Amino acid sequence: MKKRRETNTILVIEDEADVRNFAARVLELEGYHVLRAENGEEGLRLLREGWVSLVILDLKLPGLDGWTVLERIKSAPVLSVIPVIVFTASAGVPQQKRALRMGAAYYLVKPLSADDLKEAVVGILNQER
Repeated sequence: MKKRRETNTILVIEDEADVRNFAARVLELEGYHVLRAENGEEGLRLLREGWVSLVILDLKLPGLDGWTVLERIKSAPVLSVIPVIVFTASAGVPQQKRALRMGAAYYLVKPLSADDLKEAVVGILNQER
């Protein structure tokens, strides 16, 4: 396991516990420190409390939806530098284009495979270096 990855903290914002826990476990096994949030409000709070290297964000969240969370992340100077991987069940091209236009670094479609998740995370974090 590479030492530099151990310092990367990834925030998973996902309301479905099974999906949130799956993503977190895959990333933890790769040596990342993972924070978990089940809604947008909790995710934004965790982002403001400490440094996060990457956010994995579901678009369909109760209350504050993922679109709003993405908008708030990308409009806050301190948070806007944090890359966001959007993941959602919607494979529609318009949603993908909108998310990327709003500043998402990558767009993953559920169901999520461990390999796709790891590949996206490594690719984004390597770009940020």
